[in-house]
Amino acid sequence: MPDVVADGLEVLFCGINPGLMTAATGHHFARPGNRFWPVLHLSGFTPRLLKPSEQGELLSYGLGITNVVARASARADELTAEEYREGGRLLSAKVERLRPGWLAVVGVMAYRAAFGDRKAQVGPQERTIGKSRVWVLPNPSGLNAHWTAATMAEEFGRLREAAQAAEQVTGA
Repeated sequence: MPDVVADGLEVLFCGINPGLMTAATGHHFARPGNRFWPVLHLSGFTPRLLKPSEQGELLSYGLGITNVVARASARADELTAEEYREGGRLLSAKVERLRPGWLAVVGVMAYRAAFGDRKAQVGPQERTIGKSRVWVLPNPSGLNAHWTAATMAEEFGRLREAAQAAEQVTGA
């Protein structure tokens, strides 16, 4: 699954791993029940609702997408602890190379597994990777019933506001 990335993005969103539909289509968050694209729009990151097939447009908004684990699976619980740890190492190297303002991991359990931070919660993290700040977002999967699209959009919106404030301070 190819990343949608460039150097110096405002926010690099990081999914857990590609689902089977994502792997089949080559488009991130492609499963119809996944709320990533609607929440991205509702939170103000994009001026209109993008389709997964339009993922390349994210770069024009200073946004990108990657994954913690590259291997596609039907469900994230099929991944091993070692895959998460190795994914965290590879993701750290990618972030150090690309230098986004923020790395936004969608899924607190994935973040905990990849970075060995068992107490992490949704929101900004103390951890930085190089100069990149880290924010954990709720998993937009339709299986995540604890968060509605509206409450997810609020959390994504908090990240958007923090990213914009940081950009104004740095002048980037």
